[in-house]
Amino acid sequence: MTVAYQTRFGSLKHFEKGHVEPIDDDVRHYAFSNCFEIASLSKPYEKVVFGQNQIYVLETLRAEGTSPWYTSAHDEFALVMDGDVEVHLVQLDASQTVADTEKNGAVLVQGEPKGKKMGWMKLSRGHQGLLPKNTAYQFRVAGEPGVIVLQTCKGDLSVEKWADICQTH
Repeated sequence: MTVAYQTRFGSLKHFEKGHVEPIDDDVRHYAFSNCFEIASLSKPYEKVVFGQNQIYVLETLRAEGTSPWYTSAHDEFALVMDGDVEVHLVQLDASQTVADTEKNGAVLVQGEPKGKKMGWMKLSRGHQGLLPKNTAYQFRVAGEPGVIVLQTCKGDLSVEKWADICQTH
């Protein structure tokens, strides 16, 4: 007997509120169920945690306009779930790198980034980009807002809104 599965990939303009479905050991029934709803209710580039495993987190960001410059003492990954996002990169001089290599999560770069421009990536829905450690990165969106899922470590800029984003019934 063949079973047909339908994958429904949402967007910021069209999503279904996430809900719990038993997966019965089949991961095709679960993926990023509420990142669109969270982004629809968030401020631009607010890093809202929606998944956590010890120090590691998934953060949802509403990609709209131009973000501040960020950097981190560890690699991060940006997965564009909706829209088109440019990611600009600058290899930071030692004066702007994160001094505390044990510090988790992204931090804001103070002022304009100083160092060698590394170029930029244009990421569209489903594309993932590496944000290397000690590199300044900035997200830029010219058109409609989009959604970024950031794989990182929980840090000072991580916002927890569990009471607002978790189902209570």
